[in-house]
Amino acid sequence: MQDKTLAQVYAMALGGVLVLVGIAGFLVEPSFGVGDSAQRGTLIAFDINGWHNVVHLLSGIVGLAMAGTAAKARLFSIGYGVVYVLVTILGFAVGDGGLLLSIIPINTADNLLHLAIAVAGIGVGLASPVASGDRRPLAA
Repeated sequence: MQDKTLAQVYAMALGGVLVLVGIAGFLVEPSFGVGDSAQRGTLIAFDINGWHNVVHLLSGIVGLAMAGTAAKARLFSIGYGVVYVLVTILGFAVGDGGLLLSIIPINTADNLLHLAIAVAGIGVGLASPVASGDRRPLAA
């Protein structure tokens, strides 16, 4: 891990956690309803359903795939940070217990976690080198 940038470690860690959360989510709430028929389950304190689980799985796979190089991991960190800023804004706009895009259940705990992921991703991405030739090890 010493030859990995902070963004690479972040992409691997967040990607791995999102894949695990996506899999665990299907054990809790696997339904794919939409609109008024959209069901929701709770994983820890977070609202989920089949659509939300798919988003977690796909996001995690992208994170793991982009963790291989410093440049891709930095792009993932900043890019997902920006996406999560937008998701946070939309989540607060629909409110606690609402549905994003009429399919993804969201609550205040989701919104706060999304905000933390956004801030961390952007911060990690900006603190990481742009190119792999500029790679700075995490530990000296």
